[in-house]
Amino acid sequence: MSEPFITKHRSYLRIEKWEKLSPSLTVGFSTKIGGVSKPPFQHLNMGLHVQDDYQDVIENREKLAEELSFPFSSWVVGEQVHDINIKTVTKQDAGSGASNYDTSISNIDGMVTREKGVLCSAFFADCVPLFFFDPKQNIIGVAHAGWRGSVHGIGQQMVERFCSLGSNPSDLQAVIGPCISKKHYEVDEQVITHIPKPFHSNSVTVKQNGRFNLDLKQLNKDILLQSGVLRNNIGVTNYCTYEDSELFFSHRRDNGKTGRMLGFIGFSD
Repeated sequence: MSEPFITKHRSYLRIEKWEKLSPSLTVGFSTKIGGVSKPPFQHLNMGLHVQDDYQDVIENREKLAEELSFPFSSWVVGEQVHDINIKTVTKQDAGSGASNYDTSISNIDGMVTREKGVLCSAFFADCVPLFFFDPKQNIIGVAHAGWRGSVHGIGQQMVERFCSLGSNPSDLQAVIGPCISKKHYEVDEQVITHIPKPFHSNSVTVKQNGRFNLDLKQLNKDILLQSGVLRNNIGVTNYCTYEDSELFFSHRRDNGKTGRMLGFIGFSD
């Protein structure tokens, strides 16, 4: 399948195929280009939780909101605790975490909505962004999947939440966004033991030093397939946050001191 993201602006990538299906839909992933943050968060850092200057981050967020024509006051942000909890958000949640991390929706790593005027948002710097869209039911969502969220099946939890709202898995569109690629993601046996055995052959490679390379994109794709999402409905990006240093922050490449990109999806009013 072809690359699901296109670049029409240096500050973000968009899933244009979905936006063409629904003209009110805004969906994409920010880059590190075009903001005001200073080293080591240069330039378009979206994260309030990484010890960047508060005013710089707010200016970056407001700048992106203006470029997306999606009001900053409509953003909804989750706490992101590397778990598999999901919330169905409504317009009442608009603004949660937008300008104050302490007002983020607690203890969630994924959110879904069918309401307009809500921008579901999540932050990334190597972890996997999972985007979902049901064009029949007009339900959308985004999830943050680190290795813990991935192996514990946040992708499956998202599919199940969509189904509880009336979706059929075969109608779901999913995109696996920019994250760290397999060759740059070395882990130890403690991580691998958490991965269900049926997924090992596609996503795990044993190294000579007794460590492993883990393919988070493939792991999440296999989980989505097992959850009933059709193969032709799953897009997987070729972008790697570790390799593409001009475009993306990377927690591993930058030794933990770095900014965050924003994954976003919402129906405009």
